[in-house]
Amino acid sequence: MKNFFAQNFAIVLLTVALYPFDTKAQTIPIESKDNAIVLQVGTDKHVDMIYFGGKLSAKGEYDYIGKPYLPENSTDYYNSAYTPSGSRNLLEPAIAVTHADGNKSLDLEYVNHTITKINDDVSLLSINLKDPVYDFEVTLNYQTYFNENVTEQWSVIKHHEKKDVVLNKYASANLYIQAGGYWLKNFHGYWAQEMRPEEEKLTHGIKTLDSKLGSRTDLFQPPVFMVSLNKPATEDEGEVLYGNVEWSGNYRIDLELDPANNLRLIAGINNYAADYTLKPGVEFTTPKFVYTLSDKGKGEASRNLQSWARKYKIVDGEGPRLTLLNNWESTYFDFDEPKLSNLLKNTKELGVDLFLLDDGWFGNKYPRNGDHAGLGDWEVNKAKLPDGIAFLTKTAKENGVKFGIWVEPEMVNPKSELYEKHPDWVVKQPQRPEYYMRNQLVLDLSNPKVQEYVFSIVDNLFSKNPDLAYIKWDCNSIMYNAYSAYEKNQSNFYTDYVFGLYHVLDRLRAKYPKVPMMLCSGGGGRVDYGALKYFTEYWPSDNTEPIERVFIQWEDSYFYPALASSNHVTNWGKQPIKFRTDVAMMGKLGFDVVVSQLKPDELAYCQQAIKTYKQYSEAIWHGDQYRLQSPWDNDVASVMYVDQSKGSAIMFNYLVNNRYAAGTHLPILLKGLDPDKSYAISEVNLYPGTRSTIANATYTGKFLMTVGINPDIREGRASVLIGVQEVK
Repeated sequence: MKNFFAQNFAIVLLTVALYPFDTKAQTIPIESKDNAIVLQVGTDKHVDMIYFGGKLSAKGEYDYIGKPYLPENSTDYYNSAYTPSGSRNLLEPAIAVTHADGNKSLDLEYVNHTITKINDDVSLLSINLKDPVYDFEVTLNYQTYFNENVTEQWSVIKHHEKKDVVLNKYASANLYIQAGGYWLKNFHGYWAQEMRPEEEKLTHGIKTLDSKLGSRTDLFQPPVFMVSLNKPATEDEGEVLYGNVEWSGNYRIDLELDPANNLRLIAGINNYAADYTLKPGVEFTTPKFVYTLSDKGKGEASRNLQSWARKYKIVDGEGPRLTLLNNWESTYFDFDEPKLSNLLKNTKELGVDLFLLDDGWFGNKYPRNGDHAGLGDWEVNKAKLPDGIAFLTKTAKENGVKFGIWVEPEMVNPKSELYEKHPDWVVKQPQRPEYYMRNQLVLDLSNPKVQEYVFSIVDNLFSKNPDLAYIKWDCNSIMYNAYSAYEKNQSNFYTDYVFGLYHVLDRLRAKYPKVPMMLCSGGGGRVDYGALKYFTEYWPSDNTEPIERVFIQWEDSYFYPALASSNHVTNWGKQPIKFRTDVAMMGKLGFDVVVSQLKPDELAYCQQAIKTYKQYSEAIWHGDQYRLQSPWDNDVASVMYVDQSKGSAIMFNYLVNNRYAAGTHLPILLKGLDPDKSYAISEVNLYPGTRSTIANATYTGKFLMTVGINPDIREGRASVLIGVQEVK
């Protein structure tokens, strides 16, 4: 990014010559360790974004940055810090409103700003803006995490007009970026096809990434993206911006290449069918938009976000994670107490920390023996579990393991007592036929009574079973025929649903602050930092076929840390159990296999793999991740994790191409080590009875990062893990 910044600053100086900076303007720099956002308040009281790039060495030089080049006859709203609609602006707005008198214009002028030092790493800039005609205010918030080079941005909107104001658009952030070109990488997918990447050069006009699904909103497209500046960034080179909308409902990201060839980026809640009626004196706080900028490629950008997430966002992000055994593929809905008792013994034998009971444990009038009935009736099924959940937590304790349980509290089957008693709690259009996804509908979380009910589901489980140690929270349906019997204004519904969900999760986390909870949504249908602040981990995909998972986990790792990615060993795919386990170890390890059907060698391998995983867990959970070789461009995918001391690391290598002679023919360069330290290299996680072709040897970090090692991946050696330990 150094060349870009030098070039960019030269452009800035040229701009100064053509358009002298306003000596009366007030400059507001927002700095992190390496980067700076520079806002400027002009004599017209408008706040503009005049710079986004590398931090300048002399802070006073920000005062000399002039306004960006603007085409003839253009307004000065191109680079507005928060672009209003209906005045002189001709481009995509960040905010659009309808005032109480029906007027749709808005102008936002600077009032004042404050800087709050939250701690040595975190500071908050708040800029207050006000319309000179209407009693309408916006506060722009920029929370900067200095060492991580991460910024969270959001807005707070309020008014004191005589009647309600309608928010027609209400974005969280509005960035203005100057470069010689922009390459967008975004992702699409469907069930079991999550995180499929696409990259394109942005051209003039608007590219919009969005969701209109209401719940499970990431099904078609997740709210994450990256933009490379000047040329497509590689893993270790180039300028790249990562972004993530922290919102678990409909979102919208507009990327507009303006007539001056600059990129305007606007992100936040999707205003589709969501004009929001705001009463006088009530504050509307938008969700946060988090982003990071790197001049050292995609790898550094992802490590920025991963480090930030572990420290500040994910629940217990700097703590340990539980390995587990899930019963789903062992039993599906068909289980009883004797079967589960045996599985609890298997959990102990396998060597994992926790047993997770999945779907099917509830419902009596409409027993949950399949996905057509029972959802919403959270009473223990007496036929399957006559002694209740307490029997299972007691049996787990006797076996020296923990016990966790699956819930899907936002959903309901039409064939349920809840649906019969409270049809007005269900999201559905009156007088229109119901349309189902997985035979279910969504509960109306905009309704406080429904919020209380959903809270009570989980709260009662904990109250009645104090040894309950884990929750898997699922969400399998999107919203069809969106309508709330509770909402007086239907345009508020999509937004209020998510506020209601967060209200429930806020209450649960206040009462149970550190209980591990998995965020699941038919796979990766709800993975964003708005939800993850309540969870310890997420489920990337229901697709656990291991080669598919290499690709899904690879793409997820750009935005989320490894300890948050729940990866289970299952029976999907034709690969041997070693390959499946090695892939699942690249994150938070779990098993969903029939332990009693494992061959002796397979069981012995899994038991040893869990020990190996725990040996290297500090590097995997809390270390720095380095993607060494992409599965998209090579026969072999390679990833490594290095602990914070650079004393221990593990390298994962997977064959993803089964064509003739596919494999590693050249060494792979390691990353992230200390060049002056010496490291012992050895193959770990070997299957019983096999020998490694990797000689145990000691090398300097410099050698490993300059010359590299060949993990000898080929047919018959499809997955190889290399342990790296400092020699003192």
